[in-house]
Amino acid sequence: MGEDSRSDGSMNQRIRAPHIFAANPIDRGERERRDEDWIKRVATDPTTRLLPMSDLNVPVVPGTGPGDVQELAWLSPDDLIRLDVETEPVFLGLLDGAAHFVIDLSDSRRAVDELQDRGVLTFEDARAAAEYVSGPESGIIAQARAQLNWHNRHGFCSVCGHPSYMARGGQVRRCPECNTEHYPRTDPVVITVVHDGERCLLGQSRGRLVQMRRYSALAGFMDQGESIEEAVAREIMEEAGIQVGTVTYHSSQPWPFPSSLMIGCHATAATTDIAMDNEEMADVRWFDREEVLLALDERSDALAIPGPLAIAYHLIRAWAVGEIG
Repeated sequence: MGEDSRSDGSMNQRIRAPHIFAANPIDRGERERRDEDWIKRVATDPTTRLLPMSDLNVPVVPGTGPGDVQELAWLSPDDLIRLDVETEPVFLGLLDGAAHFVIDLSDSRRAVDELQDRGVLTFEDARAAAEYVSGPESGIIAQARAQLNWHNRHGFCSVCGHPSYMARGGQVRRCPECNTEHYPRTDPVVITVVHDGERCLLGQSRGRLVQMRRYSALAGFMDQGESIEEAVAREIMEEAGIQVGTVTYHSSQPWPFPSSLMIGCHATAATTDIAMDNEEMADVRWFDREEVLLALDERSDALAIPGPLAIAYHLIRAWAVGEIG
């Protein structure tokens, strides 16, 4: 993932290539989705493409060998007719002039089995698929998975409990009883690499499977009425007992598990004595730049870090190679 840089004379601005699950090329069709009749008509248009998902797993065209760059597998409206599938599609948007939808085949096991038996596609875990499809297609995965998961979880009005229905192509759910409109939510998460010059602060969370030597950037959900800078300072203090100084934004990454937005930051350390939260963290420690560089090359005996799929890798790398701080 390369990057270009340019200077305005007072500060260096970096334009970063998008992370995995970003770079979605689809125009989400804000104007088009306002027309419910248009949505119904285009859902059966021969040029329309539908992304079938099963248990939130992603359809890919089977590759010819290990490590092949693969593609998402799309169906046509006629394919659904042949498979005898009736399901309400969720409108993703427009791409190259064609409407694109996602459909849930979780309750159509016969259709799922037939597609796989015929070799048309295979269903893969979204994390695994994102590693070998193109960057733009990984962005489509993020949108499709998050939207489908939201509809699966929010079939009832949270105000009165009445069943709700899909509108605007799936952008909203409406309650016919109390007329409340419900929109998908995105949960912001701050994830931060704190540094004090030649060291950076990494930790192991008890909320995840703790692996020997594997450490990552500290992260946590933002609270209501909280700025990004305030959230960074609070999370680092809560998890590590470290006060931070300057907070700078690096980049962001959609994370559709189920619907988070990872907001990547760097922060300078104002204090360095660790007072770890033992209930939330398994370990927090400082690592020097040399050790982190070894870990990036997978040559460290003391440290392992997340792979390039995660924004944490890119935050750690940016500090280690001197792009920030």
